[in-house]
Amino acid sequence: MSRTCTKCKNSIPDSEELGVVAAKYPTCNKCWAEWKEYQIMVMNEMKLDMSMLDHRKLLKKHEKIFVGVLSPEGEVVDYTNEDNRKPEERPGA
Repeated sequence: MSRTCTKCKNSIPDSEELGVVAAKYPTCNKCWAEWKEYQIMVMNEMKLDMSMLDHRKLLKKHEKIFVGVLSPEGEVVDYTNEDNRKPEERPGA
């Protein structure tokens, strides 16, 4: 079964082991590593407290926007549709 990264749109080899959360989207390990660095910036910039449910939900929303399954406006992106696979045309991408 061929997997395609929701962020960079590159093919993910079947032999590549993805993290549990990264596999849900799916997101390749390179893009997931980029998110791990970016999420720290988001938490610091927005002064998020991970002990607060609302803050965790907000970080999860930014995660989904980052990997390309949610638009900045909050609309779910159907990344299985080829017409939605143009990240350079999406605002905020």
